[in-house]
Amino acid sequence: MKKDTKQGEEDMKLIKDKNEKTRNYLFQKNKITVVAFIIVFIIIVALLISVFATSSHI
Repeated sequence: MKKDTKQGEEDMKLIKDKNEKTRNYLFQKNKITVVAFIIVFIIIVALLISVFATSSHI
C-alpha cells in the first residue's frame, strides 16, 4: 500500500526541552509553563475543596 504523501510525521511529544529541535510538542519546559501549571493546580484544588465543603450538609 502506498503511503499518503500529505500525511505528516506523527511523533507528538508532551514536553519539549529548550535544546530540542522539534515542532511537535504541547508544552515547552520553561518557567512560564511551570508557573501556569502551579496556578491552574491551585485553582482546581481550591474549587474541589469548596465543592466538598459546601456539599457536606447531611
